[in-house]
Amino acid sequence: MSIAHRLAEIQKSFRMKRMRRFVSVFGSPGDRRILDVGGTAEIWALLRTSGAPSLVVLNMPRAGQGGESGQARLKHVHGDGCYLPFADKSFDIVFSNSVIEHVGGPEAQTRFAQEIVRTGRGYWVQTPNRYFPIETHLLTPLVHLLPRDWRAFIVRRFTVWQWIHRPDAEAKRYYIEHFVSDIRLLSASQMQQLFPDAVILRERFLGFTKSLIAYRLP
Repeated sequence: MSIAHRLAEIQKSFRMKRMRRFVSVFGSPGDRRILDVGGTAEIWALLRTSGAPSLVVLNMPRAGQGGESGQARLKHVHGDGCYLPFADKSFDIVFSNSVIEHVGGPEAQTRFAQEIVRTGRGYWVQTPNRYFPIETHLLTPLVHLLPRDWRAFIVRRFTVWQWIHRPDAEAKRYYIEHFVSDIRLLSASQMQQLFPDAVILRERFLGFTKSLIAYRLP
């Protein structure tokens, strides 16, 4: 088994555990109207519950549709998570998995959070923890904690991600520049500021907080 395949299996196990935790918090999502901001259908295929939620998956056009959910009543919509094209409280749950760190700086992240709160009676927003010692996009230890200029200098030359996945030159350039320019990892206190009425959950791995989840029940 290749390193990339083994890594994919580990990441899938994290997502399965996260979806079980989602169900433990919100109960079975059957018959609920759910908006997934920035996701794809595959994560919903990991649900092991009866009943199928009415699911809207919103993403940018370049992200594609990402397959089928396996059980949800599914609709794909193109749009911007910072400007959701839906009425206030039009969903029972707004769900977002590892997206808020990609939208840009503090102003964009605030807008993204406000849109989630506006459109959902409840919400579940997960993001990697800024203080986890391994940067989870590039799989490279501590690089995200360096000053921006140092960070850019290093990741443009080497990352564990590129060593494992061997991307072509264009894919590498796009992903690395997105990391340098757009990704802003968040701490628990920053997540609480963005979602002041949320409970903050911590996902742990090897004693460290790997990711953070802000949720509010409907």
